[in-house]
Amino acid sequence: MIPEDLRYTAEHEWVAGGGGAAVRIGITHFAQDALGDIVFVQLPDEGAVVAAGESLGEIESTKSVSEIYAPVSGTVAARNAALADTPELINTDPYGAGWLVEITPEDPGAVEGLLTAEAYRELTES
Repeated sequence: MIPEDLRYTAEHEWVAGGGGAAVRIGITHFAQDALGDIVFVQLPDEGAVVAAGESLGEIESTKSVSEIYAPVSGTVAARNAALADTPELINTDPYGAGWLVEITPEDPGAVEGLLTAEAYRELTES
């Protein structure tokens, strides 16, 4: 399941939105499936400045701890507070209630440079 209206990274993050507004970020179904049962999420505080390609937090599952990478550079506008008590939302609804953070991008066009659904599908099938 790879929604067509999102952009993706090779590190299995998805990005919704663009065009100057804050973009919503999460991890893909592929990533949550590989991680297994998610038990803890560490996210940056609102107002934190993040750089594309750098770690912005961690996801801990019953199998491992994985870094979450910023798909775009910018400022954290919001974080999903629900994940503090129910991190399993990432497993049950990775493209909806399981979102991680919203970032206001430094470069509004940065999202366009990310992978399309078709390119991400090819990445995960190879």
